[in-house]
Amino acid sequence: MSKIIGIDLGTTNSVVAVMEGGEPVVITNSEGGRTTPSVVAFTKDGNRLVGQVAKRQAVTNPENTLYSIKRFMGRQFGEVSEEIKQVPYKVDKGGNGDVSINVDGKHYSPPEIAAMVLQKLKQSAEDYLGSKVEKAVITVPAYFNDAQRQATKDAGKIAGLEVLRIVNEPTAAALAYGLDKKKDEIIAVFDFGGGTFDISVLEVGEGVVEVKSTNGDTHLGGDDVDEVLVGWIIDEFKKDQGIDLHNDKMALQRLKEAAEKAKVELSSAMETEINLPFITADAAGPKHLVTKLTRSKFEQLVEPILKRLMPPVEQAIKDAGLTAKDIEEIVLVGGSTRIPKVQEMVKEFFGKETNKSVNPDEVVALGAAVQAGVLGGEKTDILLLDVTPLSLGIETLGGVSTPMIQKNTTIPTRKSEIFRPRRTIRRPVEVHVIQGERPLASDNKTLGKFHLVGIPPAPRGVPQVEVTFDIDANGIVNVSAKDVGTGREQKITITSSSGLSKEEIDKMMKDAESHAGEDEKKKAAIEARNRLDNLVYSVDKTLGENKDKVDEASVAEIESEIADSKTACRRRCGSYG
Repeated sequence: MSKIIGIDLGTTNSVVAVMEGGEPVVITNSEGGRTTPSVVAFTKDGNRLVGQVAKRQAVTNPENTLYSIKRFMGRQFGEVSEEIKQVPYKVDKGGNGDVSINVDGKHYSPPEIAAMVLQKLKQSAEDYLGSKVEKAVITVPAYFNDAQRQATKDAGKIAGLEVLRIVNEPTAAALAYGLDKKKDEIIAVFDFGGGTFDISVLEVGEGVVEVKSTNGDTHLGGDDVDEVLVGWIIDEFKKDQGIDLHNDKMALQRLKEAAEKAKVELSSAMETEINLPFITADAAGPKHLVTKLTRSKFEQLVEPILKRLMPPVEQAIKDAGLTAKDIEEIVLVGGSTRIPKVQEMVKEFFGKETNKSVNPDEVVALGAAVQAGVLGGEKTDILLLDVTPLSLGIETLGGVSTPMIQKNTTIPTRKSEIFRPRRTIRRPVEVHVIQGERPLASDNKTLGKFHLVGIPPAPRGVPQVEVTFDIDANGIVNVSAKDVGTGREQKITITSSSGLSKEEIDKMMKDAESHAGEDEKKKAAIEARNRLDNLVYSVDKTLGENKDKVDEASVAEIESEIADSKTACRRRCGSYG
């Protein structure tokens, strides 16, 4: 039986892990890194790059380098106007109102781009394990809605992976953290990553991980911190040089990288220098950008963003029926928790030091691998009880939202309720499925609509419609409606109005497979060239050392073969050393 892998598909970086000898281990990628940048690039000569190599060329190819794609997953075009402003690549409106990424006229869906990152992680796992990998557990932010979870499953399928389980990121972190915990304890997982923020309150101990409550913000992360810094650097440069860099895509990419570097450096230093030579030019010649940024100025700049972290924390504690003093351990997850001000805020709120025993970049993938081990039968002493992050319900008379499953309900779960339409039935009954906490249906997220047909005309209050909600362990919703009188039933698996159809997914899977074949051919060609290169060097060296022992005709023939091989290699690989 092939191994099931655990994947943390992150906004900025992704990690893959697997169970080995009863313990989860992180798998390194082909560059030797433990984390893989969630970046995909398309080069001018038609090549596709994924990971570190894609990130490395972003400055010279900003319009075709795709990053932070997770922020577009499962979302409609009308919902992402702010996110579009933060990326240099072209984002269009798709045929069904969803997001479509335009690369030189070719359109890709966000799950398709995410699948390219997953393919690289899958390949790393196969290289490490020496066998095919076909199944995975993938993590998502706890506050992802149904459409975003479905989009993540679609990405896995396109990448050739059967996604056995979607696990909430803070829950996965708690799984890894709680592996060796003997006594019961109440913990909070504070997960502040590149694009999202989650807080979960859990009870862990003796092999049980039970989520008590969860909250968060899917539009709050390290990317937003970088964006504020980029804005500040642009303003400082404009004051100093009178030049606005807002519309210079290459300069913006350099600024983004510099902002990210400054943020990281200010986690350990009190001051950093941002130095970007030749950032732009005017009639007088090239311009260089040099400015200093102190930690106190940095904290002042990002204060409005960091202020948004604590209200969800307060709500999660309240929903769990606890106080901050009841939390025994605080586990920090995500690279953005390295910001000293964030650690200070968390310490101040909970009144205690945070737990430093886990690696914030890797703990989510390790937890996903633990859950993969549970599903694969390698780990039998762990029980995971997760919750649904948002209330689910239907629209009732007057556009009111009527919740059927409250937020923080343990999943999987099922609930049925009978409704009596308050108007005379003359046409099919529409069932409008919604997700969210607002009192009016229009203010919540529409997950889908379907019609219950074949109900005979009847006066108000007579027909009885039984609506059933069924949420699986992935947090994905199935809804059915049944006319009690006739027994007629209609079911829907929510795939959201912006979801991909089965046909679209199948086509994307074929494209991904063909690309994997092309990548394999390129890799084989490179390896063959390397072997030829080594052989030429070896024969050339040996001949040089033993020319006096070989007859002239043979020497001439060998030298001719060496010359031909060098020419072939130079033609295919560029200069020959």
